[in-house]
Formats: sequence, structure tokens, C-alpha cells
Amino acid sequence: MSDDIKSRVRVHSKLTTVSSSPVGSGKTYPFTALDHAMGLHSLHVVFYYKANVFNDFDLDPSRISLSEALSLYPPVTGRITRNGDGNWEVKCNDAGVRVVKAQVGATLDEWLRSADGMEEKDLTVWEDMPEDPINWSPFRIQVNEFEGGGVAIGLSCTHMHADPTCATLLFKSWIDTHRGRAVAHPPVYSGSVLNARPDPNLKTNSAAYYSAKSAARAAPSVKMATATFKFSHAIIKQCLLGISETCPDATPFDLLAALFWTRVARLKAKAPGNDCGHALSVCTDFRKSWQEIPLPLGYYGNAVHFSKLSLVVDEINGFDLGRVVDEVHRHVSSIDEEEVRSGIDWLESRKGEGGRYGPALRMYGPGLTCVSMEHMIGPVGPNGSVVGPLMYDTAFGEEAEPVHVSYHVGNVEGEGLIMVMPSPEGGLGRVVTVTLPGNEFGELCEDHAILGLKPTMLLSGRGK
Repeated sequence: MSDDIKSRVRVHSKLTTVSSSPVGSGKTYPFTALDHAMGLHSLHVVFYYKANVFNDFDLDPSRISLSEALSLYPPVTGRITRNGDGNWEVKCNDAGVRVVKAQVGATLDEWLRSADGMEEKDLTVWEDMPEDPINWSPFRIQVNEFEGGGVAIGLSCTHMHADPTCATLLFKSWIDTHRGRAVAHPPVYSGSVLNARPDPNLKTNSAAYYSAKSAARAAPSVKMATATFKFSHAIIKQCLLGISETCPDATPFDLLAALFWTRVARLKAKAPGNDCGHALSVCTDFRKSWQEIPLPLGYYGNAVHFSKLSLVVDEINGFDLGRVVDEVHRHVSSIDEEEVRSGIDWLESRKGEGGRYGPALRMYGPGLTCVSMEHMIGPVGPNGSVVGPLMYDTAFGEEAEPVHVSYHVGNVEGEGLIMVMPSPEGGLGRVVTVTLPGNEFGELCEDHAILGLKPTMLLSGRGK
């Protein structure tokens, strides 16, 4: 928050939690080329619960179960250092995870209605990695208690360590351990799978796009604002039926990515000189999508791929929504294993003398970026039921699922970020979090095409 506004979140204590099983001496965890590329960003996840799931975290069994879960994750409790090649790695020394405890001067319902994206940052720890991080905890947990009951648990980490799927499964492993269940998706450390191939392919769209990112100049620093839109299963189903002739296989992500892209593009087209094209950087997860060497869902590290979809502004203005949905769907469907592996080949090709990786890239920027989390929705079961979204399968007890889960990325710059996530409602319901430059934010929140889908507005600051 800005210094002139008093925060409603008051930090009152800090502690360190270590794993219940000490790590063997000398164990290290090297980061991949893709991990290194994410080094400018951080990741922050907030899980909101109606009931206060802890009596006293210092003494609660949940702290013991956290220690037990951390024994599966030596890189989480370790510290970052440089190896002999000058690349980042984790020294798995079990130095522990910092835990921050705080009080919130509002009820949970008041907070979800009145807080904005900037104030929500106070529920997690936002720190850039220092130049010498050997004594710095790359993972932080913040336990925030609301007035009248309710708690928000914020998990923060370097994006070099984890992507949204990895961070979610770390938290879920804590939940599984706490409830005495087998950890559903234990971490799998197989970063060597993401090394360059003997015959690298640097002539794909992916390689060209990553190359362009490395050459892009930093965007001017502007004040960003964030809002969250919650869309119901019924309204998304109705919209998908309405465009079924144009794009019969459209997913909720295709629909919402196209909707927000077109609305943001119209806002940006008003800016002087913006009369050419508009591009969308699409971020997808490639766990379980490879055929040759499939990565399990529990793969620890980054398994995200960025690709570029371009349309000229006149086309966006002239297309009906169904046509843009079809363009998004075709693009996402076209991302195959070769495109992903070519991107990794290119990142590996940047190694300098001695094998040192190239500098980190601005992955979320400078163009508008849209993140898909469709893969976090479970498969259809034998009786036709669908396993709920991973981030909402995180109840500390029976019927105590989170009422909302927020995801944020640190150091987003340029045109902004759109994140399309599952909803606690399940089914086709989705939650969209949008971060835009402040001068565009207000107009988007009043956009008739978006409001026509009757979203519930959360954490937009508009309910004060």
C-alpha cells in the first residue's frame, strides 16, 4: 500500500518453521534454464477461509503438519546461492520457511468487498530477492486473522522456485498431511528433462518469441491496479452455447481470454499512435501434456510456456466475440511439444562462457499477458463427476474449503496481466483477475460487455 494510507493489516509476530526430517548434508537443487528466465518475478497466492482454521498457530497441530509436509520439499526450506558455473541453485540446508502472523482490521466479508488489489498485497510478503540471498528465505507464509473469525493464508516465493501449479501443490501437500491423507501429488524433481536437446531447434515461433522478449526494452514504470471478476457456471455455459457454431470446442479460458483481450484492446486503441496491432502473450502449463517425456502434475519447478497471438486492432473491433474466441482456441490448441521444447532449447542456447545462463527475462510483459489455469481442474471420474479445482481442494477440515483463492505475480510491467482461474463454484465457473495501468482500470471495471455477464466483483476497491 502507499505510505500515506494506513494498512488494515498489522503484522505482530514472526517465526521459522523447519522440516520434521533433516536434509542430508551437501544436497543441492539446481535451477533450470526456464527457472532462471523467471528470475525477475515473484509469486503470491492467498487462500481465504470463512472459519479461523487455527486456534493458535504456534501450538496448533497445523504447524506440526507443515513441518512434516516440508520434509518432502528440501528446496523450499533451503537457501539460494551460486554454483561453480555462476548459476543459481538451492543449498538444501533446512534453514526453514519464515512464517508471519498478522491481524486484519476488518471482517472477511468486508475485506473481500472493500479491499483492492494493492491492499491485498499486505496479506503476503512482497520482497525482491537480494543480491546475496544466502540468508534469505525464498518462501514465506503469512497467516492473517480477520475480525469476527476467518483467516487468509498468504504463500509467497520466488518465481524461479515455483510456478502457480507448483506453489498450489506445495500448499495442498500441507493440507493432505494435516488431514492424515496421502499426499496426492508429491513433488517430483526431474529438472534434467527440461535441458536442451542434443539437436536443438531454434527455428520455431517459440524461439523467435523468447528472442524478442530478450531484446525488449523495459516498459516505463506506471501505477497498476487490480480487480477480480467472478463469473458463474450458468453464464459461462450460456455464452459458450451462444458461440458454439463458430467455435464448438471453446473452453471457458478461450471465451474469457478473448473477452478481456478485446475489451482491453479497445481501451489501448484510444491511446495516440496505437493504430497497428495488438498481441496477447498466452501462458499455459505443459505438465502432463507431453507425449515423449510426460511431466507429472507434481513436477517441482516451472513448467509454463509463453506464446504470442496477434490480431490487428481493426480486426478486433470488427470481429464478433465468437471469431476472437476461435482464434484463441486455435492458438492454444496449436501449442505442441515441439514448440515448448524449442523454447527451452533457446533458453539453454543463451549460456555464456563457463555455462552460465543468460539474464532473466520479463516474462509477464511488456505486452498484455493472459494466464490459463484450466489444467488445475481435475479429470472426469468414472461416474461422470469432475474432481474440483486443485486450489479449492485445500480444506483444513470437513466443509471448510477456501471461499476464494487469489494469485498475483510480482514485477508485472507494460500492458498488464489477465489470469483466468477456476471458481470455488466448480463446473464452468471462472475467476478472472486483471492487472492494468491505472488509467485503463476504471474503464474496464465499467465495461458494458463484461458487466453484461453479471460478474461478482471482488477485491476491486469498488465496494468501499
